[in-house]
Amino acid sequence: MDIIVGTAGHIDHGKTALVKALTGTDTDRLPEEKKRGITIDLGFAEMEHGGVHFGFVDVPGHERFVKNMLAGASGIDIVLLVIAADEGVMPQTREHFDICRLLGVSSGIVVLTKRDLVDEEMLDLVRLDAAELVAGSFLENAPVIAVSAKSGEGISELKNELVVCAKDGDKATPLADAAAGTPESVPAPNRVPVLPIDRVFSKKGFGTVVTGTLISGTITEGDELDLLPLGRILRVRGLQTHGNAVATAHAGQRTAVNLAGIDRDEIERGMQLAEKDVLRTTVAVDAKIDVLKDAKRGLKSRQRVRVHIGAAEVLARLSILNSEGEIDTGENDLAQLRFESPIACVFGERFVIRSYSPQMTIAGGVILDPFAERHRRKEFDETRVFLENVESAGNDADKLIEYFTLRGGENGLPESELRAITGWTLEQTRLAISKNVRNIDDIDGLLISTHSLHAISSRIVAAVEAFHSSQPLLPGIGREQLREQTTNNVLEPIFRRALALLENEKRIAIQHDIVRSAAFSTSLAPDEEGFKTRLLSIYRAAELEVPKLDDAIADAVKAANLPAAKAKGILNLLINSKELVKVTDEFYFTSATINKLTEKIRTSAENATDRFIDVAKFKELAGVSRKYAIPLLEYFDREKVTVRRGDKRYIV
Repeated sequence: MDIIVGTAGHIDHGKTALVKALTGTDTDRLPEEKKRGITIDLGFAEMEHGGVHFGFVDVPGHERFVKNMLAGASGIDIVLLVIAADEGVMPQTREHFDICRLLGVSSGIVVLTKRDLVDEEMLDLVRLDAAELVAGSFLENAPVIAVSAKSGEGISELKNELVVCAKDGDKATPLADAAAGTPESVPAPNRVPVLPIDRVFSKKGFGTVVTGTLISGTITEGDELDLLPLGRILRVRGLQTHGNAVATAHAGQRTAVNLAGIDRDEIERGMQLAEKDVLRTTVAVDAKIDVLKDAKRGLKSRQRVRVHIGAAEVLARLSILNSEGEIDTGENDLAQLRFESPIACVFGERFVIRSYSPQMTIAGGVILDPFAERHRRKEFDETRVFLENVESAGNDADKLIEYFTLRGGENGLPESELRAITGWTLEQTRLAISKNVRNIDDIDGLLISTHSLHAISSRIVAAVEAFHSSQPLLPGIGREQLREQTTNNVLEPIFRRALALLENEKRIAIQHDIVRSAAFSTSLAPDEEGFKTRLLSIYRAAELEVPKLDDAIADAVKAANLPAAKAKGILNLLINSKELVKVTDEFYFTSATINKLTEKIRTSAENATDRFIDVAKFKELAGVSRKYAIPLLEYFDREKVTVRRGDKRYIV
């Protein structure tokens, strides 16, 4: 079992000495730290105890280095809240504790250091001070252990309590993605690998190395990973976890990654490594934000703030999604963060907000929509309903996928975008989709809610029925015309799926790209039937020497006593039923006549030494004048019965 333990507390309260007493490692590695006697940057150590492997992240306590503390705090499983017994709770104790709460840390131990410097009475006072600080929080019932790094008092007890804490946490939930916001949401194995980078250096003979806490998934030597937000694909040359070379690193481990193909100067703290082609960068997110009750003031729209997410610090502008445009101290509400530079994040990821200047921790929150669009005030109510639904989904992957797919509307939600939103593995994504077939239709990786699909289907049925009402003599509406009328802005695969579902439900029928109502049939009045019969008889009798269309229609209209306005509709009926064939706008022939001539042409080719045919040969073969020969030959060219090569025409 791998557990990441982070320290938290005021400067000079003995965090680094405590880690050294536990692990034997001095985490102050910088010359300036040695010289000044304070921790400036993150330090790392490890310990094996009770069957648990602990990785320690030692953070600086000075207020000037809180941004460095935040870079290491995002991936911790257990916090050691360090309070010096000779001083008690101090400003950075409170700020670090607030940060841990805002980041969703759910397990920890209160450690009273420098036990050797105080008597029992002072120690009891500090215990009360600590109890007041953590009242009502995740540490309210946590163990409180007094230790002395100098004498070793309490260190063994603390080690044992860390093991208990680790194993209790493991029983409560699978080690969850620490960046997931709601720790129970989706276990780390079901998320793609993500490594926020908190340290970058070069090592002779190896090249560029980055370190961080692997908060989800696994990384294997040889993997290709995205470096975000740069979007560079880099190969993993080698891996170490807790100082040991390994083939694979797992979630919850401090991990060093040796990267090929990039210089150390191209990477900085706050970037992250993630599975290739899954996560995407964003410049705006919608989130639920909690303002600390002890903050000097609340948050307002257009306020510039510092956002700490993962190991990154990025500037952002706030847009509070309520009518007042603000969130008061001790309150929470929905807001949009518009970043000044792109970041990569996922649903459920927690962050901390600090004021722009002076820099103080004032709020924190959880991301609900990583790829938010700018909202107009009149859209606030609709946006709030969506975000509240997403927030309520919490650890329910089925509900989460339902809400985001519904938000995708009639153009759906690509599976790739769902993965970018959630950070889910492909297996987790497919599992969530398969469990949601009643609410989601999966069209080859394009997800659409059944609600949206039903809305599209209803419009299609209404349009088909309206067409039949206006054109009762036509067999149906053309497929493309139907799409333009009903779903012109909808992706083609979704339109196809809607048609297929309606056809399967026997609500429509499709033939040769003509869509009709399944219950529709053409019925002609006596005068219409008379016109149809007369027109067909004219063309049958004429065979290949047909009259012009206007003359044929005039003859048939007169014979059947039909209003001329109805004639065109019945002509189209004959064409769609394949009883008449249009060769030109003037000349129409019966299908039987055209089929007979086609067969005659092909038979002549089989009996000839040359498949060449010209106008003269065709006139002789068909027994027609040039007036009919030219249009018929051009028709046969279009139908691939004949083919032109230069100035010559051949029978296919």
